[in-house]
Amino acid sequence: MGLLDGKRLLVTGVLTDSSIAFNVAKLAQEEGARVVLTGYGRLSLVERIAKRLPEPPPVIELDVQDTDHLDTLADRVGEHLDGLDGVVHSIGFAPQSCLGGNFLNTSWEDVATAVHVSTFSFKSLAVACLPLMKEGGAVVGLDFDATKAWPVYDWMGVAKAGLESCSRYLARDLGRHGIRVNLVAAGPLRTMAAKNIPGFQEFEDSWPERAPLGWDLTDTAPAARACLALLSDWFPATTGEIVHVDGGVHAMGA
Repeated sequence: MGLLDGKRLLVTGVLTDSSIAFNVAKLAQEEGARVVLTGYGRLSLVERIAKRLPEPPPVIELDVQDTDHLDTLADRVGEHLDGLDGVVHSIGFAPQSCLGGNFLNTSWEDVATAVHVSTFSFKSLAVACLPLMKEGGAVVGLDFDATKAWPVYDWMGVAKAGLESCSRYLARDLGRHGIRVNLVAAGPLRTMAAKNIPGFQEFEDSWPERAPLGWDLTDTAPAARACLALLSDWFPATTGEIVHVDGGVHAMGA
């Protein structure tokens, strides 16, 4: 038996095969899950990447800022799956003005976009999927440690702090539905999202040296495996938690 035998999952954020979300979908299928992906904008790209999975899954469109997309999400997922046992939120975006050391000069309009897409969407996605999770399940989000002010991360760091708080309130309010809500805080990885962060090399240069276990900037499998564990039945009483998959850097002093 696989870890996720019989599980039905919705996975967001598969843009390239170097993304954490891609590895989550791949490993989930290998562990027995049925998967549906979402994509935004370049659906043809997501569909092409989906063909690299063991079993190419359906891809549906989802713009988390579009109310109509969210209101119809359960029905559209329901065309492929008869329910959901797990949801993976791997969505984050901030305009360039929000990153790279421009913290004091960023406009509210750009900050609002970052918070809407990277923070509020966690709640929006969970609520949109709630009608499909009648038997409970798990919602897992991808995080980056928000307890510190990191170089160049700026307003995205603020958005991630909001994500961490949002996950705790979701855990509180979805618990009565039998739904667990947790985050995986991964260390820096050379994903598409990382390439859009000005000065990302500052993380690349220092993280592997600071991590007690070492850190491979190109290996998304450890973070993906943590997501699978939280989606499985092996954490039945864990919610509102942040699991750090960063080689141990979060626990070390400067």
